[in-house]
Amino acid sequence: MIHSSRLLALPIPIALLCVAAARMSLDRGKVYTELDVTANPNTDIAGFTPRIMAGIGHAIEVGINLNGLELDTRGPVQTTPTPTLKWRPYNDAERDWAFLVGDDVFFPAQNRTYDAGNYFYAEVTKTWRKKTRATFGAYDFTHRVVSTGQRAGGQFAIEQPAGARITLAADWFTGNHSLGFVTPGVIVKITSKVTFGNRGVLSGNHQFLFELGWNIN
Repeated sequence: MIHSSRLLALPIPIALLCVAAARMSLDRGKVYTELDVTANPNTDIAGFTPRIMAGIGHAIEVGINLNGLELDTRGPVQTTPTPTLKWRPYNDAERDWAFLVGDDVFFPAQNRTYDAGNYFYAEVTKTWRKKTRATFGAYDFTHRVVSTGQRAGGQFAIEQPAGARITLAADWFTGNHSLGFVTPGVIVKITSKVTFGNRGVLSGNHQFLFELGWNIN
């Protein structure tokens, strides 16, 4: 979902989706895996982000992402293990409101431009009768994660089911940094365990994101 140039001080490539953060809520003992593949037709750069998440109870999920894996002959690979944590402290099932907070910690393992970084977010979700779900939230990135300096702003998403297996979705990170754009797309639930996501591009970024998710149990 992200492309950043290869200047020394600029951030590593990462893939984050506030749509995914809102829709995932794993019960204790449940495990989910996903592979995100990005491609930029203007630069012939492709990136890969495998991730795994598990529910540990009390509406808490933990996981790890492997960011920074790119096919780019212009610069070195910047593999970055990223532990993740998400907690849903409030969930009103009757009125379909929920509140979530999360944190990702970035630890560059090779060709690093910083020693460690952090992404913290908090968001509210609302679902209506026709299953339309909106997400409103805020984020904070420490310096060099998505820009040369610290960045904070809003993150928003909208999801609309278009059938039993298809959902139209889009998310938006505000701000002037490597995540600051809108990503529209389609999420297809192939089976009860496998989900396919094909998320589009907006002029100025021209980035393609493909997701393949699997509920292990």
